[in-house]
Amino acid sequence: MEELQQELADDTPVWAVFGDLMSGLVGVFVLLLVWVVGYQVELSQSLQEQVDLREAEQERRMVLEQALQAPLASGRITLRDGRIGISGSVLFALNSSDLQPEGRELLESLAEPLKLYLGEQDELLMVSGFTDDLPIHSDNLHFSDNWELSAQRSLTVTRELITAGMPRGLVFAAAFGDQHPVASNADSEGRARNRRVELAPVPKTSAEPQDINE
Repeated sequence: MEELQQELADDTPVWAVFGDLMSGLVGVFVLLLVWVVGYQVELSQSLQEQVDLREAEQERRMVLEQALQAPLASGRITLRDGRIGISGSVLFALNSSDLQPEGRELLESLAEPLKLYLGEQDELLMVSGFTDDLPIHSDNLHFSDNWELSAQRSLTVTRELITAGMPRGLVFAAAFGDQHPVASNADSEGRARNRRVELAPVPKTSAEPQDINE
C-alpha cells in the first residue's frame, strides 16, 4: 500500500505536462510572429527603396526632358530614336571645328542632365560627327576630307562636354564623314541637315579589349 502511494506521488501531474506543452507552443508562435513582423518590415523597406529609386529615375528623366525642351522647340536640336541631333550650323561655322558661342552654351546646358541620365541607365554617350557630301575645298589647310572634319568636330564636342562636367569615362567620339545622311544632299537645305553632331546613349560592354594580333 505504501509503495502504491509512493508511485502515485512520484507521477508528474497532467496539468504540469499540459503547461509545458502550451509553453512550447507559445514559444513557437512568438518566434513565428517575430519572423512575420520582421519579414513585413523588410518587405516594406524594400518596397520603399523601389519607390525612391523610381522617383529619382523619374526626376532625372524630367531634368533631361526640361534641358531638351527649349532647344527642341527652337529647332537647334532634334530627337530621333533616342539620339540627340545638333545642327552643325549651331555648333560650327562652315568647314570649321571651332565651337561657336551658341553651340558652347547649348552643350553646357546638356552636360549635367546627360550625365545624370547616363548614370541612371549605366550607359555611355557616343558623340558622332557627320558632314554633307561636298568635298573639302582644296584651300582648306585644316582638313583633308570630310572624315577628318567630322572626326575633329566630334572631338571638339566631346572635350566641351567634359569641360562642362561630363566624366571622361562616360563619353567617346566617333566620325562618320558624309555617311548616314538624314536628308538628300541634292539641295542646300538637305546638306545643312546632314552637317550635324549626334549624342547617343549606348550600352556599356563588359568585354575586354582583344589584341588584334591574336
